[in-house]
Amino acid sequence: MKKVSNILILVCLTIVPTIIIWLPFYLRLDTFWSIPLNKDGMATIVANFDGPLYLIAAKTLYNPEQIGSNYQFPLSNEYYSAHFPLFPFLIKAFSPLLGYPYSMLLVTVLSSFLAIYFFYLHSVKLVDKNQALFLTFIFSIFPARWLIVRSVGSAEPLFVATILASTYYFADKKYFLAGLWGLLAQMTKSPGILLFIGYFLSMLVPLIKSHKWQEINLKKYLPILLIPFGLVLVFSFYFFRYGDFWVYFKSGDNIHLFFPPFQIFNYSAPWVGTFWIEEVIFFYLVGVLAIYKLYQQKLYTYFYFTLVFFTSLLFVSHRDLLRYAIPIIPFIIFTARELLIKKEFKIALTVIIIPIFLYSLAFISQNTMPIANWTPFL
Repeated sequence: MKKVSNILILVCLTIVPTIIIWLPFYLRLDTFWSIPLNKDGMATIVANFDGPLYLIAAKTLYNPEQIGSNYQFPLSNEYYSAHFPLFPFLIKAFSPLLGYPYSMLLVTVLSSFLAIYFFYLHSVKLVDKNQALFLTFIFSIFPARWLIVRSVGSAEPLFVATILASTYYFADKKYFLAGLWGLLAQMTKSPGILLFIGYFLSMLVPLIKSHKWQEINLKKYLPILLIPFGLVLVFSFYFFRYGDFWVYFKSGDNIHLFFPPFQIFNYSAPWVGTFWIEEVIFFYLVGVLAIYKLYQQKLYTYFYFTLVFFTSLLFVSHRDLLRYAIPIIPFIIFTARELLIKKEFKIALTVIIIPIFLYSLAFISQNTMPIANWTPFL
């Protein structure tokens, strides 16, 4: 009974914040708390980046001819290959029930529940169950960028869910399940390969330190190869659709990695466009401190993945850096768990919960793709 009760709480933590975000748009309010809102109703939610692009991928299954002849965006047909296929496949699967736009939102909500559920399972390993529920409540709304992506059509919740599931099983030495969930992560977004690199390091580094090469049991780690196999599956599908196994690398301005690192401070870069980004420095600081704490706390599965993923973020030149960082947010929260469950933080949360929702409403209202004709998306 207690387990069922906890599941119901997790369902509420998934649905209630999203409904609160949706409600002003569903009611077509002109403003909320003096913030002007887009008055297109739920179309505003569906039109948020990159939802319509995933809808196109789902409707056409990446057929270049159908993309070129039916959709208005001035993008190359190859551009859609940067949006990996698992999320569109799931949208396609549910579309007979709800149609494509609401199928996309349903998959996002279900994925969000899965992410919140596995976050809770991780938390139970680190703190007692009541505190784990409170940590999970924090994760359900914080940071605001996470609340935003799980309230619109987005592949991020599915990506976070599969990463949390994979790392949960890897830490338990259930390598087949870790590899299987890792394969799904890889088929959701391209950075899934970083999960494989993190696992490889977590296996290799202890061996180097101990010099016990003869004791390694490679066979038990073989399921982890499912992760790069997921990349092969995606590229093979692209070969079938585009006639080019490597089309992802020809998708245009989608891979925002640049050398040397910290190119995000180049305000003239096309996906930066501003010098008002001092908060990025604070994010880097929090990331480095979190990585150090993960190592200090001997949470090595979390440590290696977060280290690899955070290192890749140093080369990302994009104003929306926090969205790229969402997959490591759970592990950053875990490092601060002792602080976050204290009374002082609970008091602070009662203050910041309002700006979290206000920022989310403002962001969603303005972060829409222009769609003059919805017919091809329905």
